Amino acid sequence: MADEDQRPIVIKKVKKRGGHHGGAWKIAYADFVTAMMAFFLLMWLLGSTSKGDLEGISEYFNTPLKVAMSGGSGSGDSSSVIKGGGKDLTRTEGQIKKSNDEIPDKSFNLTAAKKELERLELMKLKALKARIEAAIENNPILKQFKKQLLIDITSEGLRIQIVDEQNRPMFALARAELQPYTREILHEIGRMLNEVDNRVSISGHTDAKPYANGEKGYSNWELSADRANASRRELIVGGMDETKITRVVGLSSAVLFNKQDPFNPVNRRISLIVMNKKAEESILKEDSARVDIVNEEEAQSELNKLSVKQISH
Repeated sequence: MADEDQRPIVIKKVKKRGGHHGGAWKIAYADFVTAMMAFFLLMWLLGSTSKGDLEGISEYFNTPLKVAMSGGSGSGDSSSVIKGGGKDLTRTEGQIKKSNDEIPDKSFNLTAAKKELERLELMKLKALKARIEAAIENNPILKQFKKQLLIDITSEGLRIQIVDEQNRPMFALARAELQPYTREILHEIGRMLNEVDNRVSISGHTDAKPYANGEKGYSNWELSADRANASRRELIVGGMDETKITRVVGLSSAVLFNKQDPFNPVNRRISLIVMNKKAEESILKEDSARVDIVNEEEAQSELNKLSVKQISH
């Protein structure tokens, strides 16, 4: 008993930690965040899914065997052979896939936009026509030549023709020298053509009366081209931007104004065309094709030369 009384007494102290110092709350918080993420993901999916698909999903859980037999994502799916779903699952029409006609066609949109641009451009050219006609009426010098100024709208754009009369020609006889009143007309027209961005084509025309030497020497072809260039220079003197000129040609008597009377003075004329975009593009494509042909001919010529050199060596 004495030995037992002499044994040391050991007292164990257990330190109690507060709940906020443990790690269990972190696990609970992580579970909560995961659940919230799943909830918001579900809400996003439900919000981005069409009504027909939602009803199809609902039908899947109600009758899974029906969907399993018919295929698709639900009984309302457009690929399902069983009628139902669509805009209203109580109907028998089912979901209807959009046909090619219902899908927006980019080419159709481009065509519509092009037609709208053409319409606006036509309105702009008509407005220019009205301004030129008003300027002719208000200008005493131009008004006396009203019958010799023919203005109309063609497939190429706004056409302004300055034609001869029997006793009032626009040029000196058989020459490219403009009369003073012709210069005045071209100066006035040149100033007004600057009001639009469209480019201008100029063509000279003569009647069918030939020169004494025929087509061998200086002929109506040269005369019509010289008169067209003389008109171009006067338009620029009048204030028209020279970069607006796209083409200057002489057509002789190939395009008669009065086909019944090839010698009628009205066939002697200068034609100015304020071209629309379609006519401009046509000329640019034509010039581009001509360059391609020239390049191809040059390449073929160089190839022929190379072949001759190889044969000679």
